Amino acid sequence: MRSLQSYVTAILLTAGLSSPVVAAQCGNNEGGFNAWKAAFANEAAAAGVGQRGLAALSTAQYAKGTIAADRNQKSFKFTLDKFLQVRGADTIVAQGRKRKARDAGFYQSLEARYGVPAGVIIAIHGMETAFGGFMGDSSVVSAIATLTYDCRRSAFFEPHAIGALKLVDQGAITGNTKGAKHGELGHTQFLPGNALRYGVDANGDGRVDFYNQTDALASTANFLRQKGWQPGVGYQEGQGNFNVIKQWNAAGVYQKAIAIMGARIDG
Repeated sequence: MRSLQSYVTAILLTAGLSSPVVAAQCGNNEGGFNAWKAAFANEAAAAGVGQRGLAALSTAQYAKGTIAADRNQKSFKFTLDKFLQVRGADTIVAQGRKRKARDAGFYQSLEARYGVPAGVIIAIHGMETAFGGFMGDSSVVSAIATLTYDCRRSAFFEPHAIGALKLVDQGAITGNTKGAKHGELGHTQFLPGNALRYGVDANGDGRVDFYNQTDALASTANFLRQKGWQPGVGYQEGQGNFNVIKQWNAAGVYQKAIAIMGARIDG
């Protein structure tokens, strides 16, 4: 059996000889996943993914738990009141106020730089991972590769799969890094493509680490600012910055929950 190194080298050589690169064929079950990985490796190499990223792709597994979660999303069908109850809004607000008071200087520095109030950042942090209490137990690379292979939303997840592999190249994650069922990673659950684009080294250690709270929260503020956040403009439904909150999550109840909890924390 060829070594992993020779396997990756062969992929790189094949990608270099293939023009144009043939698109990997999606599927709706585990059967075609390995064939898809081999084809997608050519696309990834053509997109600039290096050997470490390709090695992580080669060891990715079909994530059955991710597929089950993707096809059984119930919470976004809740009413807003039910959603707030299920997500523990009162607890997030209470803990969020304490966190804001304890680390006031940090949150003030984020608002000074990015214009995003503490309440919004804290609400997202609480909603996504209970302030870092649980950041996921699924392989980021396997989850995002599986969703890219799955025919339901291949086009949406493909740039995030490329992003995940480039994050591996950069050393920001590895093929074993754990995240949420849909491949979201770190304290505020960035999709990998967004992590690659909006990540900030806020603690100055020379790397962007989404499992470091300082980097993750600064990256979240940077994401919102780059998506159009206007300093000093309101963020409740109907106000200017609510449209930016929509960029964080597509579900209406989620968007409203962030705005409501953010205002309560800031209040």
